[in-house]
Amino acid sequence: NILVMDTEVYSNTGGQASKSTPTGSIAKFAASGKRTKKKDLGMIFMSYGYIYVASISMGANQAQTLKAIKEAEAYPGPSIIIAYAPCINHGINMSRSQAEGKAAVESGYWQLYRYNPELGEAGKNPFILDSKAPTGDFKEFILGENRYRALKAQAPEEAEALFDRSAAEAKERFESYQRMAQE
Repeated sequence: NILVMDTEVYSNTGGQASKSTPTGSIAKFAASGKRTKKKDLGMIFMSYGYIYVASISMGANQAQTLKAIKEAEAYPGPSIIIAYAPCINHGINMSRSQAEGKAAVESGYWQLYRYNPELGEAGKNPFILDSKAPTGDFKEFILGENRYRALKAQAPEEAEALFDRSAAEAKERFESYQRMAQE
């Protein structure tokens, strides 16, 4: 059983960009905003078909977080839980990290789901989308973090294009998850 605390940067190396860094975010070695989209770790593991996978944000939904942890622990094979984890490199007040996690889900920036292969073996859909359609403003959410706000300050036009692309990628990801949940 693996728990990934996804800060979206390499936190242990001073905030370097990585495959988990989202489009338009500033990080070390991506000072002008990352140009490629974030790798979807959950989808990679779901593609194997026999790994329990969950995406959680404790600040957004504590019941879903607990349910995912219990299911992962009970699952008789490998499991991975990917947890949204605000960090100091986001430039937020860390005493409000739970509220940041809630805002990430409400804006559509982060999605909550569970993939349980045992449901598939029982003839049910193994993918459960726990997120609702976004109700918050995506750009407003990202501009609450220094890693996006700094890019807007130094290159406003370029930032807008990257932020639009990042918002479109988040919408596409949510719609893909919706389709999976309806299969």
